[in-house]
Formats: sequence, C-alpha cells, structure tokens
Amino acid sequence: MAGDAWEDSTVSDTPVGDDPVGGKQTGDNPSDVLDRLDPVVLHHIVNTLGWPDLRPLQRAAVTPLMDGQDAVLLAPTAGGKTEAACFPLLSAMARQGWTGTSVLYLCPLKALLNNLVGRVDSYAQWLGRRAALWHGDVKESQRQRIRAESPDVLLTTPESLEAMLIGVKTDHARLLGSVRAVVVDEVHAFAGDDRGWHLLAVLERLERVTGRPIQRIGLSATVGNPAELLHWLQGAGAGSRTGQVVAPGVRLPASGSSGVAGHGDEVVAANQLPRPAGEVELDYVGSLDNAAKLIAALHRGEKRLVFCDSRRQVEELGAALRAREVTVFLSHASLSVDERTRSEQAFAEARDCVIVSTSTLELGIDVGDLDRVIQIDSPASVASFLQRIGRTGRRAGTVRNCLFLTTRKDTLLQAAGLLLLWSRGWVERVVPPPEPRHLVAQQLLAVTLQQHKLGDQLWDRQWNGLPPFDRSAAPILRHLTKEGYLDDDGGLLFVGPEAERRFGKRHCIELTASFTAPPQFTVLSGRTEIGLTDPTVLTEERPGPRRLLLGGRSWQVTYIDWTRKRVFVEPADGGGIAKWMHGGVAGLSYALTRAMREVLLGTDPPVSLTRRAEACLAEQRETDAPDTVHPDATLVTRFGSDVRWWTWAGYRANATLAATLSSVSDPLQRPTDGWLRLREDLTPDAWRAARENIGENLVLPDVDHRAVRGLKFSVALPERLAVSTVAARLADFEGARAVLEEPVFVQHRA
Repeated sequence: MAGDAWEDSTVSDTPVGDDPVGGKQTGDNPSDVLDRLDPVVLHHIVNTLGWPDLRPLQRAAVTPLMDGQDAVLLAPTAGGKTEAACFPLLSAMARQGWTGTSVLYLCPLKALLNNLVGRVDSYAQWLGRRAALWHGDVKESQRQRIRAESPDVLLTTPESLEAMLIGVKTDHARLLGSVRAVVVDEVHAFAGDDRGWHLLAVLERLERVTGRPIQRIGLSATVGNPAELLHWLQGAGAGSRTGQVVAPGVRLPASGSSGVAGHGDEVVAANQLPRPAGEVELDYVGSLDNAAKLIAALHRGEKRLVFCDSRRQVEELGAALRAREVTVFLSHASLSVDERTRSEQAFAEARDCVIVSTSTLELGIDVGDLDRVIQIDSPASVASFLQRIGRTGRRAGTVRNCLFLTTRKDTLLQAAGLLLLWSRGWVERVVPPPEPRHLVAQQLLAVTLQQHKLGDQLWDRQWNGLPPFDRSAAPILRHLTKEGYLDDDGGLLFVGPEAERRFGKRHCIELTASFTAPPQFTVLSGRTEIGLTDPTVLTEERPGPRRLLLGGRSWQVTYIDWTRKRVFVEPADGGGIAKWMHGGVAGLSYALTRAMREVLLGTDPPVSLTRRAEACLAEQRETDAPDTVHPDATLVTRFGSDVRWWTWAGYRANATLAATLSSVSDPLQRPTDGWLRLREDLTPDAWRAARENIGENLVLPDVDHRAVRGLKFSVALPERLAVSTVAARLADFEGARAVLEEPVFVQHRA
C-alpha cells in the first residue's frame, strides 16, 4: 500500500536555497515558541542571518525537540530542515549545559556532510561551540584533533561511527559517552536500504555507551509513511518513547488510509488530490546523442543539472556535451573525490554550464543557484523525482521544473507512468529490506571487536532487544562459532581467525562497511587520481588501443598494475569506453508498472507532452497495446511457441509468480517488469490446475547464487539463510496475490 505524497503549501517567494528565509505567518506571535530558544541563538537568527521569523517547520520543531522528543521533520527540498533541528538542539545544549560531543549529525553521503559542516559550525560558534567532520576522506591529523578536543557537534556517517566504536585509536567512551541527540539527515535514504538496519544497530550500541536514551531526529523531504518512519527510527524503544512527525503546511496521509489504491487496483487518485506544483515537460528524443544536441541548444546562459541513472550514461552524455563546446561537469560515485569536489565547486560558482550526475546530487547537496533540471529517461521512483525537481524553484519568481528527455520507447512509457503517479500526489512508502541476516552476522562480529569479548548468554543486550539483533539471531551466533568466526572460551566469545581472514587483519576494518561494492581499478594520470573503472573494460577483447571514458574525457591506457588494481593513462582524442557492473536487484515496482499499463491503455499524465512524445505513445498504443494490455484483465498471449503472461506487476511480483506457478512457468526465464514466460506446452487444464493449487501458499523466488555473493557478510551465514535472505528481497507477495485475483484473458496469434 502506498501513501499520499505531501505538498508544501507555505513555499515562500523569497530566495531560499537551503537558507530558510520566510516572512511571519498571519496570527503568529513572535514571543511564543521562539522564547524557548536560547537568547543568543535568537539574536543571531535576527541580526546575523537577518530573518524576521522562522519558517513554520522550524517554529513547530522547537517545542518537541527542546522537550527531548524523537521526531521526523518533513519539508520539501530546501525547506530549512537543518536549521529546524540545529536551533533547538543548540539551545538545549546551552540551557542544559551539555558538554563534550553531545550531538551527532549523520548523513548517507560524505559530500552532503562536506556541504553542511561549515553551516552547522557557524551556528555552533554563536554559542562558543564547535562542529567537526569525520568520515573516510578526513585526514588522520584532523581525527586526532577530534580525539583530543571533542567537538560539540560531530558530523559523520554510520560507518564511521562504527569505526570509532571498534577502532583501537579512539576511546569511544570518552568521545561518544556524552551524546544526547542524533540527527539523521535524509533518513528515508537509510530506512529503505541495508544501511538503515546498520544505522539502527549502531545507535542501540551507542546507547549502551552513553548509558541513557538518545533523542533521535530524522530529516526527510519525500516519504509516504512518515509515522511508520518515526516508529522505525526509534528502534528498540519505539514502544516507550514519545515522538511526533513535524510537518506544518504538508499534507500527510489520512490515518489508516493510503490515499491511493494499492495492489490489486488500478493506481487512481483518492479524494481528488491536487496536481503537485511544477512545470514538467516530457519529450522523446530517441538517443543519448540527440539528448546532447538538445541540451546544448536549449537554455543557453542558464545553469542546468542533468540526471542520468547510470554512470556510463553520465560519462557518454558528458563527452557528447563537451564535444559540442558546452561547459560541463560530471558527478558520480566512481569519480575521485577531488574530481567530484572540483565539479561541484565550479558548478556552484558558474552560470552558463551543465552538470551531469547520477543520484549523487539528488540529496541535499547545495549546487548553487540552479535554473533547470533535466532528466534523461526516468528515475525508478516518485520519491527520487521529487528530490530532483526540488533542486529548482528556489529563487523568487521561479517555479520547480523538469524536462524529461527519453531515449527509448520503454523509458518514455516509464516516465509517463511515473508522472501519472506524481500528478496524483502519490509517493512510495519507505520499507526496510526484509530479513537482514547478513547484517546480524556483521553486528555480532563488530560488537565482539568493540567489547573485546562477548558473553555467550547476554550478547543480545548489546542491541537492547532490537529485532532482528535479539535472541532470534541465536542460530547465526552458533554458525559463527562453529565456523571459526568467533572463538568460545569458557562462556566468552572472541573474534576468531576466520573473521580476520575474511574481513582483514587490520582490526577487521572491512566490518564497518555494510554493503558490497564490485571491485574497481583506480585510474591515474601521472599522480592525479581520475576515478575508478570496472575491470571488464580492461579485459574484454576490443580492436585498437585500449581507451577509457572517465570524467567525460577519453584516456589511453599505458600500463595496468594488476596486483595493486591501478591503471595508468594519458589523454586521448576520443574513443573511450565507460562501463560498470550493475549492482542490486533490477526491476520496477508494482505501482509504477501498473501506471505504465494505464498509459498504454490511453491515460496521459497531465504534463506538457511534446509532439514527438505524443507520437511515440500513440504508436505504442496502436502497435504494442493490443498484444500486451487488456482493460479488464491480465493477458496471456501465444505467438507460436512463445507464451507470455502480461501481468504488469513489476519484477518482484513476476519473480514470485514464476516460482509459485512453477508447473506452468518457463524454468529458464528471467522475469521482466511487464510479463513472465509460460511453458510452450501450456494447456487450459494445466493453467487451471496450477492456479487452483496455490491457495495461500506463495513461493519465494528462485535465487541465483551470484546474487547471494552480492550480500556482504553472506559468507558468515549458513548457505540456506543467505539464500532465503536474498529470496525474501526478491519477493512481492502482495503484488503477486493482487494479480492472481484478476481475471485472465487468453489471446492466440498465428
């Protein structure tokens, strides 16, 4: 089931950026909640920042945060969430005399931390306090200063926080024992990923260090189930802690209602939600090269941010724009830190330019005064689109805008379906990945490192009873002991030789990373690091000299150091290849795929469609729709020996259906978002028998063992548990059941 998206009904006409300038609201009394802020903080808000008042979100956050309540603060991008958290916490810090590192500010991206630390430190300095930064790129000299002189606010990542807990250089009790509050920025980005499980587990261990409950504050711009997100963030204490969702001017889901039909229904608007604000245009350009031509010709003199959904696409588009003499900057995870920083700084200061990025610039990193967002093809979720369009419309007299340039027929259909959902005020629920057994194994090893030993009877207390890090993890603990990851000595557990062998002898530092990245080679031009490339680019057979595309430029390979995974290059005129292995589970959601079906059946999203887009959609409705969609049923089609069931249910639901209906589904197939293949000898009797035998017993999808290796720490699990973890994440039982309840229409073609 999905939730209503919210819309900001109090957006100011003043330039905001991430600075929450806003006029006084009618009926506000400036002497009410503002009196709870420390007088020095209030003085600087008025005199240093020049704000006549706080924004509604910032006002509403004062009382619950200063009262020590947990909270999730919701506002659109650039809604002033950082200040909504910082001003009350700094006031509480001053009023209650907090000492040492009393506030942690956690972010999912190092670049976001880099962007925030100056602003947070400037607010802390109003009170004679200090903020500091700690993550993987921070130099050891800076970390040593933090160990010696604890900052009042520490900005870091959950992985770095765990490294502090288990590292031998850091006295974690001294540095972290005074923590009173934790701010989790972009909390939805954690909650929908394994990093969220890791975050919760580390916060519970941190509370064991402090000896007191820690106030938890989440900041989010796009979420369809905020109350559930708050409950999730509260962790083991969710049943006993007070907390609230703070979202003035934001439309939240009605209690007990999704606002939008879920599995089993067409995705239709409930209560006739108004169309969200924003100028959106959908175009079909047919190729990435055509997209480059259009971007080079349109909106000259403006600052444009172009989102792509793969690193390869970023590189190829960047090179095509540079060839057309466009000032272009690139940002993606495989570029070096220096390369990305140069791009982000130059883009923030430049005017007539384009930055091409993956989702690395989707979150709250400040990219300056942005004019336009352009989307190549389509993101996979409405939440992602909301983040991206929210980068625009921050200046007075401007509105949020996004131009979609789709390069294929299927991505045009996907973009149209996504915009149909967006137009109805719909956004995905944030749902944690199920059954994170691999992270349970990681946490058992990490907490043993932290404590140096672990009691074999009281080990579960380290997470305060938080599932799944509770007694239910006993089989995993037994497996770790049996396989030598842990040594048992008289009822005490110690890190064993197998853990050191698997996860590195340098204090098992690999235990601090809760996800797996495919191996990549570092690319160097002289002593300058350009970024990382996939090893397949270096090994696959190709005629001519071996050339890479990285940073939007071509490089000729001069030497490969296979042992140290380093590639030395020099500039080349062209011909470079960009390639990276795709990680994670592919596929679209049930809701988005169903919206695409609606588009094929004739519904257009209420946005501006170019003539090219209209013509391409019309062609798909004329040529593809008759053989793929039916208005009142799912469709089974037979073309010779090719039998397909067009469910339009999304990859996970189709994988679940293929496993559940194994007697009639093709065992060699890989399900798609729209359909799954059935056996060519399928008969009506066999189909009916397979459907009747299901009952309530849906089956987990089959798992490729290569996917199991994609789970870091899966080697520390019994194989059956590792396989069932991956299978649970491939499944969509709700979507599969919805499809099974629909009528089926069979269509034969010669």
